[in-house]
Formats: sequence, structure tokens, C-alpha cells
Amino acid sequence: MDKSLIKKHCSTNEESRNLLGLAIDKLGMSARAYDKILKVARTIADLEGSSSIETPHISEAIQYRSLDRKVEV
Repeated sequence: MDKSLIKKHCSTNEESRNLLGLAIDKLGMSARAYDKILKVARTIADLEGSSSIETPHISEAIQYRSLDRKVEV
């Protein structure tokens, strides 16, 4: 899904955008990670039958993305 399709199909409310922005800042994620989280959140919303991406969808997507990161010991 390219950037224009992400904009079209992955719209969020202000609360969700704020949560995602905070996670990106605090976890040091890239702009690419931002897009990936939005796409996963869209999938989660679809599976729940929701027409819009809500804050719980973003939260769950962030958790999945955090699992992908390498753990430094």
C-alpha cells in the first residue's frame, strides 16, 4: 500500500494520531514504522468490523510493532 492509499484508507481521529505520534517519539521509530503501524491498525479495525481506525486499534498495532524490535541485552 503506497502513501496515497494509506492516506485514503487509514484515516485516524486526533486522539489516535496523538497516541501514535507519542509512541513514535518515545520508542524512536521511523516514518516507515508509522506507516506500518497504520496499516496493521487498519487490518485490526477491519477484523473487528470497524469502518474507522480507533485508539485501541492503534494501541494494539503499536504493541505488535514493539514485538518486532530487537531486544538489546
